[in-house]
Amino acid sequence: MRFGYFLLKKNLIKEMDILNARSIQVQNNLKIGEYAQKRAWLNREDVRKILRIQEETKEKFGEIALREKYLNEEQLENILLEQKDSYISFGEALVQVGAMSEEDVMEQLKEFTWLRMQRYNQK
Repeated sequence: MRFGYFLLKKNLIKEMDILNARSIQVQNNLKIGEYAQKRAWLNREDVRKILRIQEETKEKFGEIALREKYLNEEQLENILLEQKDSYISFGEALVQVGAMSEEDVMEQLKEFTWLRMQRYNQK
């Protein structure tokens, strides 16, 4: 079960809150190729080529981009740092859209995690 569905079942949020929070995540949690395009280090065709290789090899996008010399190590490190700094979790997004307070998210996340661990331990 996902955290959003857990909160929905408890009537703590509405479906629209989930959609709005996911929208914030999509806008902020960019993929490596998107960051590289934003900085004009890769173009759309470069990303497509790397994704094709990734489909076949199951390697990480960044590893392929380095090996195939689409990006250098410094560029990849910059992208990974920016990606990490701008990442927004689902809970953070719920707070941003005003669906829940940060304290409520943390409280519910603890309960959600505890329930998941209980289910996992029963297997």
